Amino acid sequence: MADRTEGTDSTGSTGSTGSTGSTGRSERTALTARTEEADGSGGAHRPGTARPAPAAAAGRTVELVLRDITLWTASLVRQFPELSEELAPGRRSPAGTAPTAPHPGRDELIREERREALLLEQRHGLSVPGHGAAPIRLHISDAIRDITDGVVELEEAVCARLALPRPRRAGVIERLRRIVGLLDAVAGHPDLARHVRDEIRRMARRCARTLGDAETVVRVSGRCPWCDSVSLRAFPDRRAVLCVNPACVCTDAACGCQDDPAYRHLWPEDRWGELSDASGTRTEEIEAAMDDTKETSC
Repeated sequence: MADRTEGTDSTGSTGSTGSTGSTGRSERTALTARTEEADGSGGAHRPGTARPAPAAAAGRTVELVLRDITLWTASLVRQFPELSEELAPGRRSPAGTAPTAPHPGRDELIREERREALLLEQRHGLSVPGHGAAPIRLHISDAIRDITDGVVELEEAVCARLALPRPRRAGVIERLRRIVGLLDAVAGHPDLARHVRDEIRRMARRCARTLGDAETVVRVSGRCPWCDSVSLRAFPDRRAVLCVNPACVCTDAACGCQDDPAYRHLWPEDRWGELSDASGTRTEEIEAAMDDTKETSC
């Protein structure tokens, strides 16, 4: 009887100890799971394994966006004044050609264009010459109005987002320079940086399309590091090399080629050495292409 009692007591004690150990392990497991869930590791991290650096990736994305803003702004600053020059050019007919007969609705067209010119001057302070050898070009005045309004709205939006006072009135070029001066602050707001990039890129492209003047393009030897195509071209006006292959897509999720069909990979002057190593071309050739005034067939 004593033996059976001792056995019972021993068995009961053993069962209690096992239950307590199991409960402790369960509590530790749950605590570990909650800890991993709180710090976002999810149990995937192991000692000695480097965790991804989302902050570094985000920083690179913003850096690329700011670079694009600078490049597109420089293009717009360079080309926008040309719109006013092209608004009412006095072009003569080629020598030896007879003057054309006046169009039946010419007088009404002139009156309409004068009204448009007056409205443009009132809204934007532009001095538009009266009717001369050629009427004002309405598609150019539309582009001037769109870009002017767009730059004004963009600067006001940037200042509002950065909690800055409303910007004082100024011309388009001065406003663009002020926006560039705020890029250090804009870098802290990735969504704002992308919005600024998209808007300035849109306006720069419209300006270029309206002028209809193609940039000088010079062929560069070597192959694009991303698409392996012989599509590298030097653009002297931008002091940059671009891949003109529309199907060129890289593996960088932060690159504009991922979501913009019109995007082209670009290597500014400070990255020509990197491009030279990856493409097989020489930096001396790139520098010579930037000084070449003759456009090559592409």
